[in-house]
Amino acid sequence: MSEFWIFLFVGFVAQLIDGALGMGYGVISSVVLLASGVPPAHTSASVHSAKLFTTAASGMSHLLHGNVDRRLFWFLAIAGSVGGIAGALFLTQVPGKLIRPYVFGYLLIMGFLILWRCLREGKERHVMPGGFVAPLGGVGGFLDAVGGGGWGPVVTSSLIGAGAQLRQVVGTVNAAEFVVTCAVVAAFATTLLAGLWSEGKGLLDHLMPIAGLVLGGLPSAAVAGFLVKRAPRKPMTFAVALLVITLSSYELISVSELFATKSAAAHITGNPALAGMTK
Repeated sequence: MSEFWIFLFVGFVAQLIDGALGMGYGVISSVVLLASGVPPAHTSASVHSAKLFTTAASGMSHLLHGNVDRRLFWFLAIAGSVGGIAGALFLTQVPGKLIRPYVFGYLLIMGFLILWRCLREGKERHVMPGGFVAPLGGVGGFLDAVGGGGWGPVVTSSLIGAGAQLRQVVGTVNAAEFVVTCAVVAAFATTLLAGLWSEGKGLLDHLMPIAGLVLGGLPSAAVAGFLVKRAPRKPMTFAVALLVITLSSYELISVSELFATKSAAAHITGNPALAGMTK
């Protein structure tokens, strides 16, 4: 039960930040799940299952507050869904132990991307859909599915970096994320039901974290449209970046030390099977 309360708190804080900044829920939730030992594919499936509820509430809140650019929404939603499905299919076919260090490396990059966005200031302007928006949505969807988070850091940061208005970007990206999340969850469910995901059965072991993320995130998601107008953006962005960088760095160091220890043991004993455990 203590696990439930931990993820209830994580879900509340992560969605509070996400509602204000357009990023943070997936990355923070994924880092915490991965750090607690949940496999990458299970992490992504768990986070996206929770996001079905939080993104629906957040997207509706932004829509009601007039924060959604409808044309930009469809560009991002369609392209992001295609990328998300591809990412989910890729993740379910790769062994969790093999991809785990790369996922943490990706999340570390996301942390520095968020930090860069925090330190960079630019003049806002309206960015019309087209050009790089559709490819951006596809890449964001793919990385979001693989890492369990990244839609916000990739898409929101890129659009704001291009000079788009903060309120419209955060609202539109949050609303489009609901469609992308539906596509990713559908892809995970399809591979599980079709017997194409060998590790998928263990997903039921993580119902408590999923429930905590959902119930913790819903109250924050409901006020997302209000938060984006009022929240102190720079301090919160810096806090998210610092948290993600710290946790990802710690896990990468832990994985590296484990790899070095097993490699040394394999070299001393001459046991190739032990060396294979590091792969």
